[in-house]
Amino acid sequence: MLDGPVQVFDGAVTPDGYVVNTSQPPYQPSGVAPAAGGNMDLADANPQKAAPPVPPQTAKTIGDTLSAARISWTWYAGGWNEALADGRRSPDAKRTVIYNREGASPNFQPHHQPFNYYARFAPGTEGRAQHLKDGADFVEAIDKGTLPQVSFYKPAGKLTQHPSYTDIQSGDIHISQMLAKLEKSPQWPKMLVIVTYDENGGYWDHVAPPRGAGWGDRWGPATRVPTIIVGPTVKRGFIDSTSYDTTSILKLITKRFGLEPLPGVRARTGDLTNSLQ
Repeated sequence: MLDGPVQVFDGAVTPDGYVVNTSQPPYQPSGVAPAAGGNMDLADANPQKAAPPVPPQTAKTIGDTLSAARISWTWYAGGWNEALADGRRSPDAKRTVIYNREGASPNFQPHHQPFNYYARFAPGTEGRAQHLKDGADFVEAIDKGTLPQVSFYKPAGKLTQHPSYTDIQSGDIHISQMLAKLEKSPQWPKMLVIVTYDENGGYWDHVAPPRGAGWGDRWGPATRVPTIIVGPTVKRGFIDSTSYDTTSILKLITKRFGLEPLPGVRARTGDLTNSLQ
């Protein structure tokens, strides 16, 4: 019988080829610096003091299905431009933005940037220039009323409320400020905002996840995390007890725009429409 919590470290890749844990993207910004004398836009494929980055991925993403349907979309990341410049420096230079908590650093988390793992969004591609932008661009688009049809926004690391390297209050303040700004946007009357988490500040759930055929797979569902849905079409004061997971957001986007369904979305998981009027 164990006397306390344990951690299980199973490496960066499972025996059957799934990437797990804090594996790094192949492009800057990355937790793996460029190779000495190499391309500064790339992470060193064979680093001496770190695990190698994930090879460029080619699987279809929600971005691809949106683009195929000519639906405008952008991934906005707080601290992206600073981290990009930080990542493109000499490998022997200390990172001041990427995984750095000191001073005014945004503590940028490269492994929180999903599209930066994909070849279609590699440095120099049209996909990267068009769809991967800085958090400041998100704020500007809100104010101007020029947000794309689908926006993803990832706050900088210091505002993510993640256990061990930030706090809850700063993230709550940031979320509140962003929601207030969105409500003043000229696009607000047709807007739906989904705020969700991956770990809920480290406060774990007391309710077991659903079990049985069709509910889960090797990856979950796991403990519950909060999701807040805000907008003119949302049911007021409504607590939805439908079973959802983070892929429910993809299901909602797919349904709303009539996109090609992506694999890996659980059949019995809801699509969030039960929370809408």
